[in-house]
Amino acid sequence: MTDSATPNDRMDIRRRGLLRGVVAGAGIAGLNLALGGMAASAKDVESPALALARLKHVNAGVLNIAYYEAGPAEGPAVVLLHGFPYDIEAYAEVAPILASADCRVIVPYLRGFGPTRFLNAGTLRSGEFAAFGADLLALLDALALPRAVLAGYDWGGKAASAVAALWPERCAGLVSGNGYAFADPSTALVPAKPESEIPLWWQFYFQTERGRAGYGRYRREFNQLFWKQWSPTWRFDAATFARTAASFDNPDHVDVSIHSFRHRFGAVQGDPAYAEIDRKLASLPAIPVRTVTLDGGDDGAHGPTDGSAQAAKFTGPRTHRVIPGAGHNLPQEAPRAFADAVLELVRADRRVR
Repeated sequence: MTDSATPNDRMDIRRRGLLRGVVAGAGIAGLNLALGGMAASAKDVESPALALARLKHVNAGVLNIAYYEAGPAEGPAVVLLHGFPYDIEAYAEVAPILASADCRVIVPYLRGFGPTRFLNAGTLRSGEFAAFGADLLALLDALALPRAVLAGYDWGGKAASAVAALWPERCAGLVSGNGYAFADPSTALVPAKPESEIPLWWQFYFQTERGRAGYGRYRREFNQLFWKQWSPTWRFDAATFARTAASFDNPDHVDVSIHSFRHRFGAVQGDPAYAEIDRKLASLPAIPVRTVTLDGGDDGAHGPTDGSAQAAKFTGPRTHRVIPGAGHNLPQEAPRAFADAVLELVRADRRVR
């Protein structure tokens, strides 16, 4: 099934100054209490930066994961996962919408971002997709969450999709930016036409030691460029970027990022701890859970599609939507449309349970 977000989303994206309000001291938790659990729309919620709220930490697998939490502890669990090069600020407007709908909202920093840290100095700083899936599963276990709606895009979408595909009993529903998250690794070195290769220049650059050094020195400049190229119609300001850019100062950010882009081309080995997960993901498993896939209509990294080419990979109920006016950073550019997709799955899960 394929549909579109409302045309008003484009106007909302243009006119809204993202992350304008800061609730001093109380953070988003205070905002949620003020809302009194009532449903709120994106324009009704003046959301502060999540990084200014009080973060929680939990040891999960090989990581100490920093995460933001909102909403009632007994509510249906939702885990929101950011991509590269973003952080939890991507969900600064989505999180309060979901919390005001009585969801328990968990927004973690991925490995290599923000205050999340590896527990052991000897652990490979892997950025392989299997690692992100394992991290998410470990987080669900550490928080004693038997099931949750999992929503993400880019790297976060791969983490969510890995759990949905390999541990579907833990996934109450999936929201995946850019559709099916995995590709056949045997095709990684098959060349494409020049017009398809040129937008991926940075992935090839990161295969070199010059690329590693360049990203290490100019990570903020690179990532600001990626934001502009991948979301060409999103007019974010310097303060919005700065709130996320602090996450790139994580001591493992460069290592995790470079490993990720090299691993997908077979240029480096993965962590043996994730070999079995990696093998299963390489087989391109079907996703059996109820799913909403989203494309940004102006996504400069992954052009929008009608979703039909990936339909066979979703064996459960699946809806595909294109969000007009949004680029790659879907939840931050179109928070209402993203939150609506999550709430659709929360309600559907309630009906069947």
